[in-house]
Amino acid sequence: MPAEKSSKDYVIRVVGDPGEIDAAQWNALLDAQTSAAPFMRHEYLAALHASASAVAETGWMPQFLLIDDGAGKGGTLAAACPLYLKDHSYGEYVFDWAWADAYQRHGLRYYPKLLGAVPFTPVPGPRLMARDDGARRALLSAMMRIAHDAKLSSAHLLFLDERDQQAARDMGWMMRSTVQFHWTNREPEAYTSFEDFLAGLQREKRKKIQQERRRVAEQGIAFTVHEGAAIDERLWDFFYRCYTLTYRAHHSTPYLTREFFAAMAATMARHWVMFVARRGSEPDSEPVAASLIAIDPDRRAAWGRYWGCIETIPCLHFEACYYQPLAWCLANGYQRFEGGAQGEHKMARGLLPVQTFSAHWLRDPRFADAVADFLAQEGQGVAQYIDELRERNPFKTG
Repeated sequence: MPAEKSSKDYVIRVVGDPGEIDAAQWNALLDAQTSAAPFMRHEYLAALHASASAVAETGWMPQFLLIDDGAGKGGTLAAACPLYLKDHSYGEYVFDWAWADAYQRHGLRYYPKLLGAVPFTPVPGPRLMARDDGARRALLSAMMRIAHDAKLSSAHLLFLDERDQQAARDMGWMMRSTVQFHWTNREPEAYTSFEDFLAGLQREKRKKIQQERRRVAEQGIAFTVHEGAAIDERLWDFFYRCYTLTYRAHHSTPYLTREFFAAMAATMARHWVMFVARRGSEPDSEPVAASLIAIDPDRRAAWGRYWGCIETIPCLHFEACYYQPLAWCLANGYQRFEGGAQGEHKMARGLLPVQTFSAHWLRDPRFADAVADFLAQEGQGVAQYIDELRERNPFKTG
């Protein structure tokens, strides 16, 4: 694949190691996006690569797409996208296994494909970081040209914000929707406490949460909360043990290495909060579980990310992954908590359905037509599903 291409007033580059990209320029471009999230920061993406979590050996070959203002490598970054050549569809959370199977049954190769995404991170946000719509369109054009010239089956962009969605639609990309569950603080009068939040729920939902929390407390479980630099190496080690046990319980292999979390502690400490469940109320009591959320202190948003336990305790998952983070968000004036991919059970805990979008371009027009038909039918089903979910709103009417 060519290392550099020019188009109009832009210089388009493909970089195989995010560590070679100017971090200050990348982050400045991200900060200019209205939906910026910490997972698109240079530190996060570079750590995925440097820790061997998202590298060619794991099926993620970085091909980061950069557009300069015409002055080449010495120019100012006008647009950028984290791109990967993928030889599988793991770690994406937008499932296209059936498309790959259809290609194979017709004697064609679906992999490698070109993917614009944050590895292992189903969080909506900017993928086509750009100064303006012209530079955003240039990114999309460059992706299509790269995929076409390399004879790749397809190009994909996952979990797009609204501006990226519109740009992809305008360029003729096919759109696909999925459903996540997010909590947002009450407006215009924010909740004053977790108890205030519970009071807004329907009676049976409120009672269920109170019962679940009581079951955890009755087993002698208390939590300590650790923010930023206060998450020391011993806590990170314990968390990582829990994280790997979660994958083991599902007969799977962890995506992220211990080195990745070490990099997060070193370069992005302010973006993490850890909740440690302990058997006893003392700060140094025996830890039995841990959950980790990512936060944006500037935009007052939080994201549930990982959890695990070393022993099975009824209702502990809900306490560690929902109630403790929500209580922390309320106490610290946060406006949004995203619970992650899938999980209809989150609705009963105050997280409401939100539609998320991905964009897809297929080089073969025959498969593109077939996928377009499939997405039209699937989209109708998703819209109906969201309508049904909204009818089951857990909050009191009015």
